Amino acid sequence: MSDGQIIRTTRNGRLDSALRVLALGVTLYAFLVSISMLGASFKLFGGGIVPGIIQSASNPLVGLLVGILATTLVQSSSTTTSIVVVLVGSGAMPVSTAIPVVMGANIGTSVTNTLVSLGHVTRTSEYARAVAASTVHDFFNISAVVILFPLQVTTNLLGRAAESLANVFYDIGGLTFTSPLKALTAPAVETVSSLVGGRGWLLLILALVVMFVSLRYLVVIMKSLVMGRVEAVFDVVLFKNPARAFVVGLILTVIVQSSSVTTSLVVPLAGAGLLALRQIFPYTLGANVGTTITAMLASLAVGEVSAVTVAFAHLLFNVAGIAVIWTVRKIPMEMARRFGEIARRQRWIPVIYVVTAFYVLPFLLILMLR
Repeated sequence: MSDGQIIRTTRNGRLDSALRVLALGVTLYAFLVSISMLGASFKLFGGGIVPGIIQSASNPLVGLLVGILATTLVQSSSTTTSIVVVLVGSGAMPVSTAIPVVMGANIGTSVTNTLVSLGHVTRTSEYARAVAASTVHDFFNISAVVILFPLQVTTNLLGRAAESLANVFYDIGGLTFTSPLKALTAPAVETVSSLVGGRGWLLLILALVVMFVSLRYLVVIMKSLVMGRVEAVFDVVLFKNPARAFVVGLILTVIVQSSSVTTSLVVPLAGAGLLALRQIFPYTLGANVGTTITAMLASLAVGEVSAVTVAFAHLLFNVAGIAVIWTVRKIPMEMARRFGEIARRQRWIPVIYVVTAFYVLPFLLILMLR
């Protein structure tokens, strides 16, 4: 091969790589827009009634269920916990009921990444990996609630510890932080929403279409880029060890102010085989801690000790859950892996799981227990 041919080959290779990176950026943006559209569509369905649902929490168990349902309706634990903080600060909700609501919000927020995993349904192996990667977040949150909810109800351990911290920090003053993700995706979401005339069902359909298409090409492009370099970035740099993966999840969630987005981002990476479950698990724990920042900022703006108490209780719940469950972390990871294998054989099972666990069951139990 002549020097000229080598130069042309090199240039063509660089151009091809550049085009793939550009395509990855466009596809990733479409994926992020689809997640934002999904949240916007659910808010059109239930956003107006969510504050009323949250206020209906009459006891800790109902509060837990309300936190799950409200968060699945608005697709944002930050929104739910911020509403709770305002209600507590205004005296409309007692702290004893508010803490279980934010516990439920932790479970409800994992619905988004589980919905994202359904986008891999047509490709069996990808689907199994994606479902496992998404539900490991669910199984951690559920395990944390099973362990800590009875302890909180009987001893108010989280409430007392959070109140001590609140008395130290509550007079710092209100702080605000604007998510760059919202600034990036808001124009596209607002444009599409206006084009469909604010019809929630139509926006939901479009969101799912964009999500499925973007997921498909996201996986294809990432696989084509893996050939050594990109895979090394994930394995050696970002997810080298559990501590680093935890920090990446925490920082990214603080920046975008949405654990739903943070955890959803790794689902296609898992589907493509770029990340293992052992790498994703600590990353989701970091996202859980990072998502508490929004409520803490809201509570400082409210300026009431009770409001700051709830925000710190949310933080302490996640920290305590990590401290307890990390020692037996193989259990939620194995549960997620097995659920992924079930999804491989029966592809409809995750759909039934999402509808039942996040919507139907909490709604029916709330009606029965109120």
